[in-house]
Amino acid sequence: MLIEWVITTTLASLCVYLIIMVFYYKTLLKKEKLGSVIVKSTLGDAEVVIRKYQVQLQRSLGNIDILSDELTKVKNDLKSLRTRNSQYRMESDKLRQQIKELQGKIEALL
Repeated sequence: MLIEWVITTTLASLCVYLIIMVFYYKTLLKKEKLGSVIVKSTLGDAEVVIRKYQVQLQRSLGNIDILSDELTKVKNDLKSLRTRNSQYRMESDKLRQQIKELQGKIEALL
């Protein structure tokens, strides 16, 4: 009778222990699934944000290309304006010299 009581107590204790472990692992599994869902959601949000910034970066790079082209055009225009300005100065200096010569001739005639 003592052996039956020890076996019954051992089996009952084992059943209680196994039931507790089943609920424990079931709770851990639920937490793991919830964590997995949260991580997937976070990764999805991160992908959306990354795509958004990638599009903005591509637009910015395109704008930079456009601005670089415009800057090159403006530099070329500036160079041509400087060249023309120096030509106009040379012509202006020649005309001033001719005016001085003509004034000298006029004064000589008077």
